[in-house]
Amino acid sequence: MAGLPPLLLGTYTPKIDAKGRMALPAKFRSQLGQGLVMARGQERCVYLLPFDEFRRIASQIQRVSVGNKAAREYLRVFLSGAVDQQPDKQGRVLVPQMLRDYANLGSDVVVIGVGTRAELWNKDTWESYLAEKEEGYSDIADDVLPEVEF
Repeated sequence: MAGLPPLLLGTYTPKIDAKGRMALPAKFRSQLGQGLVMARGQERCVYLLPFDEFRRIASQIQRVSVGNKAAREYLRVFLSGAVDQQPDKQGRVLVPQMLRDYANLGSDVVVIGVGTRAELWNKDTWESYLAEKEEGYSDIADDVLPEVEF
């Protein structure tokens, strides 16, 4: 589709080095290479968001947050843990210690593409999550994708 950015897709297994740096997957650098925001994600992963996508999400939450206590609380946690990053010349970004702690990230990590964002996971946590969720993958399709035809 014209005008839409390419989707972030696939599964990659970069390493986090002793200084906390991780090389972005080469296929993600066109969307994330100019800069990105890292933020606490769901299920203890770290979101890697292009700036425009981060602004879109934050703006949507802010629109409902004033009168909605749950949205205010979510926004506080989401934004207080968000960090903007510029990849270095080798395409590496620093994963801040607070986000490494949040997602229990060591050197072995998995980066997955989830369309408009990427997610950074502890390798073992991702493998357990995927094994559990793949089990019911086809069972939930009718509930999650009622209008999508394959």
